[in-house]
Amino acid sequence: MKWKEIPRPIKVRLITSFFNRSVSFAIMPFMALLFVKAFNELIAGVFLITLVCLGYVIGLLGGYLADRFSRKQLLVLTSSITAGMFLSMTLCLMMDQMIVFMVAYTIFTVTSNLGRPAMSAIIIDATTPENRKAVYALDYWLINLSIAIGTAIGGWLYVSNQLLLFWILTVTSSTLPIAYAIFLEDTKRTWTSQRLKLVFVDIFQSYQIAWRDRPFVKVVFGSMCILAAEFSMGSYVAVRLADSFEPMSINDWAINGVRMFSLIQIENTLIVVALTFMIQRLASRFSNKQALLGGLLLYMIGYAVITSANSLTLLLGFMLLATFGELLYSPILNTEKANMMPEDQRGAYSAFAGTSFAGADFMSRSTILIGALLSPFMMSVYIGLVVCVGCFLVYTGIYVKETLALNQKAS
Repeated sequence: MKWKEIPRPIKVRLITSFFNRSVSFAIMPFMALLFVKAFNELIAGVFLITLVCLGYVIGLLGGYLADRFSRKQLLVLTSSITAGMFLSMTLCLMMDQMIVFMVAYTIFTVTSNLGRPAMSAIIIDATTPENRKAVYALDYWLINLSIAIGTAIGGWLYVSNQLLLFWILTVTSSTLPIAYAIFLEDTKRTWTSQRLKLVFVDIFQSYQIAWRDRPFVKVVFGSMCILAAEFSMGSYVAVRLADSFEPMSINDWAINGVRMFSLIQIENTLIVVALTFMIQRLASRFSNKQALLGGLLLYMIGYAVITSANSLTLLLGFMLLATFGELLYSPILNTEKANMMPEDQRGAYSAFAGTSFAGADFMSRSTILIGALLSPFMMSVYIGLVVCVGCFLVYTGIYVKETLALNQKAS
């Protein structure tokens, strides 16, 4: 699919999301360091965990609002407040007012999560089942490119010029609401005036619809199990490599566990950026079912081995395998998930789908505790079993439903 063939709303969404993610990943990895330096580990940890929980709840509210209000207006409002919060955080750094900085960062978290379901729903609205897979492949490529650029900018400027970094983030985030206001097409939605109590009942009922959609629930929880393997890289695998990887040197360049972890993360990003479209052309030779299952098999084997491997060759080789698998399955899974969302409930469904990421993040954190009880080899078995459960749920959620429908039609 050529760029000029992509509808304008999708172009706007892809471009603005690219800059939005670049901004986020330029600072998010370093927020813990910032708060630990300003306060202490306990306050920073409790604060950031609280924000994760708050962000998830706010995301559910954002999905409800995205189905009932103009998604364009919701994005313009939330992104405008987000830009204001970046300006506030920048000024707080200049005046060394970290308490106010925490308040501004909390509001930034709220507005970011409030607008995210609307952004997800927009791309589904603007795509068709025919072009959705190609759009998600392009979006996946841009996500990884933005992560690489954002992390590089943040890593370079956070230490050398923290204030300049925040000014860049402020200016960049300020352009997003302008782009939304000018280029996004508006969609009118009906809203019936309700008492506050009935609004909360309506929110609960809108998510009950998604919860009762058993195939979709299977796909969401299956995705959570699958993503847990990748998310565990930043928890169990990082800690294990730092503790047990035998330091080595290549041409006088010392590689310890921390650097080894960075190497496989860089490898993952570079492969995604360089090979996404080549892998997609390869996947087009197979059916979606074959590409999905084949990709998940490679992904499962790759991350299961990485979980316990201590050899540079094994780690790099199986990260290559896992990334190939990820490139095969991810666009197809995202496309199938989008195809399952009813047109009038896409905001709520998109927000509910966020359970995959929140749950995977929680499961990945728990691997540190589980890893204290199990040997690295048994952790590989554990990760493999978790991904197998995810594969089963995703497969039955997507394809068993189709088989039953075909059987009912035949009878």
